[in-house]
Amino acid sequence: MCDVDDVASLFFVPLALWVASCWFFVPLALLLSSYYLFVNFHIDVLQRANQLESEGRKIYHCEVGQPSSGAPQTVANAAVEALRGPPDTSRMGYTDAFGILPLRQKISQHYINNYNIPDEDRIDTDRIVVTTGSSGGFLLAFTACFDAGDVVAIASSGYPCYRNILQALGCELANVNISSEFKLTAEELRNEIQQRKDEGKKRIKGLILSSPSNPTGAMLSVHELKELCELCDEEGIRFLSDEIYHGITYGKKEATAIGFSSTAVVINSFSKYYSMSGWRLGWMILPKDLVDPVNVLQQNMFINAPTISQTAALKCWDDDTIEELEGHVARYRTSRDFILQYMKKFKEIPEENIAPADGGFYVYVDLGDDNVCLEKGLGSTEMCSQLLENEGVALTPGTDFEDPGNNRGDRRFRISYSGSIDTIEMAMDKFHSFWPTWVEQIKNAKKTEYKG
Repeated sequence: MCDVDDVASLFFVPLALWVASCWFFVPLALLLSSYYLFVNFHIDVLQRANQLESEGRKIYHCEVGQPSSGAPQTVANAAVEALRGPPDTSRMGYTDAFGILPLRQKISQHYINNYNIPDEDRIDTDRIVVTTGSSGGFLLAFTACFDAGDVVAIASSGYPCYRNILQALGCELANVNISSEFKLTAEELRNEIQQRKDEGKKRIKGLILSSPSNPTGAMLSVHELKELCELCDEEGIRFLSDEIYHGITYGKKEATAIGFSSTAVVINSFSKYYSMSGWRLGWMILPKDLVDPVNVLQQNMFINAPTISQTAALKCWDDDTIEELEGHVARYRTSRDFILQYMKKFKEIPEENIAPADGGFYVYVDLGDDNVCLEKGLGSTEMCSQLLENEGVALTPGTDFEDPGNNRGDRRFRISYSGSIDTIEMAMDKFHSFWPTWVEQIKNAKKTEYKG
């Protein structure tokens, strides 16, 4: 972990050596011994879906968490205009490590406008760093906050890159079981803390959590987020709040961790709500003690986020842009409601096995014990494979998202509704047509298993 005094006294060379040791020595051993942890099955599904599509098959893409809409028109126009401008503006050279000041000012104003933060409590632009997507933010935050061997808590159902990057940096994971509502709240974290104390295990140094969540879509209430921030502060746990799905919510009020904690790190992105996934742009809000360490890390790892993306993103809060983006959210809501209603036709799947889908663009489903036969290899991975091959519907098995220490990954799957409404309607029709075939396979497999 880098603190301010270390950075001031030791600066670039020792830091570069330390970063190099994390990136070259630790990952090599981990990759050789634990390769399966670094495989993202949703990418495999996408590759197979694209292959079938190239062969002339009609594929209904519900596997990838990427808006199908592309960047807002105002943003795209701004990029073109910037590139066609005079040399002093079109050369797209380096920016400050933390990003161009006008963009950081707009991000600061965004928190005043959207989270009721008083103007006198405005977030200082010195605490805002524009990152190379949220992925760049994760790497900066993890390397600034944790040392190899530190224990970092993650939800048992969560974004797989948390797990993979942290382990590549030599951190240990505490997989915290989510609740029956598919959430990690202060209650679940408190139970994990106490259990580790009782068993004499190392204390938790950090927590990374997304709300709304990928893959579950579950979202912490304002009160739940406040409680979680307070618990982390009490226990000396650095809370990294992944808020990249903010803006895509369905009725519940959003809150940000910086409203409840002065030590929390907020990570956000232009990829989801702003529909700019390939532009590789995000941001972080840092506590004051991490400003200098992250500045040095950014200079050494990334130099700066893509300049053209920063320039174009200045248009993200224009009225015309927001109107276009809110149209996307309305489409997501329609698709979400359609899926949740349609899932009621799958009588074998109890309603409580379907995550609440409070935000984001995912519906996460647990098939339950009755609809899998893992001993015969008939889990969600095989179901998704058959559905893709036979019906042309691409869904993502839960193996990416779940704690590999249990079997829930092969019981669960994710439906992404970031595409068109027509795609969702056709995909769900085909899934429903396929479902009786799957149920019959499970029934026959269990009979054979019982006779054996």
